[in-house]
Amino acid sequence: MTPTTTPSIPTPTPTPTPSDPARLRAAADFVRAQDTATLLPLLLPGLDAVETRALVEHCRFSHAALLVFPPDLPALHAQLAACGLTVDPATPPTPSVVVRDRLAARHRLDAAGLDVRILRPPVHGPHGGDRTVEVFLLARDAEGTPGGVAALAEEERAEEHEAHVAFAVARPDPLVLRGICAILARRGARPDGGGYNPHEDGTVFYFTAPEDAKSGYRRVELYVPGDHREVLTGHLTPPEEAAPAPTPAPQPPAETLLRLLTGAWTTQALATFAQLGIPDAMSTRTAVAAGPLARRTGTDPGSLARLLRYLTMLGVVTGTPDGHRLTPSGALLRTDTPGSLRPLALLYGGPFYESFAALGHTVRTGRTAFDHHFGAHHFDHFARRPELADLFDRSMAASTRMFAPLAAHPVVTAAAGSPTPATVVDIAGGNGALLAHLLPAHPRLHGVLLERPHVIEGARRTLAAARCADRCVFLAGDFGDVPPGGDVYVLSRILHDWDDDRCREILRQCARAMPAGADLLIVERLLPADGGPSLAVSWDLHMMCNVGGRERTAAHYAELLSGAGLDLLSHSPLPLDAHVLHVRKAGRTGAGTDVGTDAGAGAGRAAGDSALVV
Repeated sequence: MTPTTTPSIPTPTPTPTPSDPARLRAAADFVRAQDTATLLPLLLPGLDAVETRALVEHCRFSHAALLVFPPDLPALHAQLAACGLTVDPATPPTPSVVVRDRLAARHRLDAAGLDVRILRPPVHGPHGGDRTVEVFLLARDAEGTPGGVAALAEEERAEEHEAHVAFAVARPDPLVLRGICAILARRGARPDGGGYNPHEDGTVFYFTAPEDAKSGYRRVELYVPGDHREVLTGHLTPPEEAAPAPTPAPQPPAETLLRLLTGAWTTQALATFAQLGIPDAMSTRTAVAAGPLARRTGTDPGSLARLLRYLTMLGVVTGTPDGHRLTPSGALLRTDTPGSLRPLALLYGGPFYESFAALGHTVRTGRTAFDHHFGAHHFDHFARRPELADLFDRSMAASTRMFAPLAAHPVVTAAAGSPTPATVVDIAGGNGALLAHLLPAHPRLHGVLLERPHVIEGARRTLAAARCADRCVFLAGDFGDVPPGGDVYVLSRILHDWDDDRCREILRQCARAMPAGADLLIVERLLPADGGPSLAVSWDLHMMCNVGGRERTAAHYAELLSGAGLDLLSHSPLPLDAHVLHVRKAGRTGAGTDVGTDAGAGAGRAAGDSALVV
């Protein structure tokens, strides 16, 4: 009998560990493709809308990180260049204290003998936002590891212990930090170390991502400028060792009311700080004493010191033994900060501050306080004073960060992927900031901007600076001139300027122009249906006082849209407590169907008039 031979089971071939260049390229591609609003649900699948809104408001996706082991720094520069990443060779890498200590603890090495450094080559995101690939490097000939780093590098590449995605916290207030950490913990992220890096004056909080995370990264970092070791201590303390938090004593009612009554002082302190150019003479890294700062800004040293003390209490500046420096919030009042809020500080501390003093007139009569105080509608008042018109235009630009996620909205991406070039029509598009977000992100999209004649030139400049003016048609007109044939129509911060009747007229004009398959996106702040806190509640008072318009709930907008022959399909959150509403024609009736009458006097006013309040 011929003996049978049991076939051997082949040994599986292990998956090779990717090389450092391949890992760098994958990280760069990931950073280029992601943004805050789309990445958060992948990392934390259980997030609800309220939590997402809170995180998007306070955090921004800043980088993806990895640890590499180049032969030397020039070799790493060459690897980065091959991935389309560049750094200035003259800029030395920054020491990494946190990763050095983690690496030493894992491999039982002397941390003092490890020289871990950081490079951050910049990357442009999908909407033009700047972020980086954070590259930790440990040279292969490091002296602090017995026999070099070959064995250590093999394990680290395979396990990716230091690979993570990171979010920068915009306003590092301790209460905000604790709230962000609580949301991450509630959605399954577990504390996984952290530390303070004195070389950068920044604190990092590491988390292990939930098991159902879909981002491909297992760790999440919060990066917070400044020294926040007090909050970090609670993050690093195991729950079983943490002492129960003391119950805060209730604030006496009189003290609560007094703090509320001094809100006007806060507005004027911030406006004065900005108006005198004090933030421009400060930085977030180097402290300056009141005396030298007063000489730089032409202010009184004693008065300036007292103003800085008040702003320290607000978290706008921070005090050090050497003086004061700006916090990230305070830096937003610098003239040269991208997305500077300085124009808003001047506007809210200037004409709108004056008009709010007449709020009682609005509450008594129902008529706008601005008209009563200045004797003219704010549009006419600004038109007679070019410096105010310019301030207002810059104030509108300061709020455009809410547009960042729109380029990834399914309606926009579907239009961008259309077989034939699609057109986005921005109705009362102001200075063109929204189209300047959408068109560069999608090179096949075309735009139409409808605005008042004297606003058009500013919009041309905005879109020319974004290098997409050649794909945009600039149409001078009002709401009665909404062009037909577009694929996506946009009303951004328009409807809250008007009462319900005028809103219906504007929406009917949009419906008349929209083909059957077109989409309408409406950007507004929504009043919470449950009466909870929201910026929309504050802006509703602002609209009542200064414009005669109002903020609305989603249900209120659905009712207005229905009256114009349109259906509200969905709404999703944007930064700054805004929302984008997705709208289509009711029943998707055929193109050219008349769903309303011509706009009357309300909608016939210049389209840009309704974009006159931030």
